[in-house]
Amino acid sequence: MNPLDVLRDSLYFFKRNLGQIVQLCLPLVMLEALLQQVVDHSTEPDSFPGISVIVGLLVYPLYTGALILFLDARSRGESPRNRDLLAMAASLWPRFALLTALNTVLILLGLSLYFLPGIYLMVTLAFGEYLLVLRGLAPLAAMKESLRMTKGHFLRILLCILCVMGPLWLLKGATLAVYPEPQNPVISLLIDSAHSFLQLFTSVVLFRLFMLINPQPERNDNSL
Repeated sequence: MNPLDVLRDSLYFFKRNLGQIVQLCLPLVMLEALLQQVVDHSTEPDSFPGISVIVGLLVYPLYTGALILFLDARSRGESPRNRDLLAMAASLWPRFALLTALNTVLILLGLSLYFLPGIYLMVTLAFGEYLLVLRGLAPLAAMKESLRMTKGHFLRILLCILCVMGPLWLLKGATLAVYPEPQNPVISLLIDSAHSFLQLFTSVVLFRLFMLINPQPERNDNSL
């Protein structure tokens, strides 16, 4: 399947299930944005930059893990309750947080090394979250398997990521041009929450790619 088909199918799924995705993820996305805002206002500009990453590790694994579980359930024609998804995501939090931390450190390190190594790692580690949540792999094993799975699919994955993130980066830049710093705290919270929520579409696209590259039996194509 070419990238345009992947994006089209993912967009159809995202729009069709937008209501439940909002209920499942948006409250935690807003909580994350609020915590980041509190940290930004309570720390000095030259303080340890990793604090914001640590804040993200507290919440990101919860709503992303819940979303991945939701995507998997809907692909099998199931309609799980949000509280059940969040409970399962909470049980995965320690391993998911560790995986996120490792990925973040490696990608940031790669970006600092003339940028391209970071892009390479961002793509080749893209399936680690799905392998951890859906296949039960440990963080390091998930990273290793993601490296294996993405071989031969690098450009397709990269193109899909850029097709999603490119417009979002432009939208974020346009928003900052309309509402420059310093922003009203409420407006800042809404902008950050909306931007982070829209980035969840990337998870939907990557899940579609993950299932195409590593298909499982008895999947219901009615959803994704």
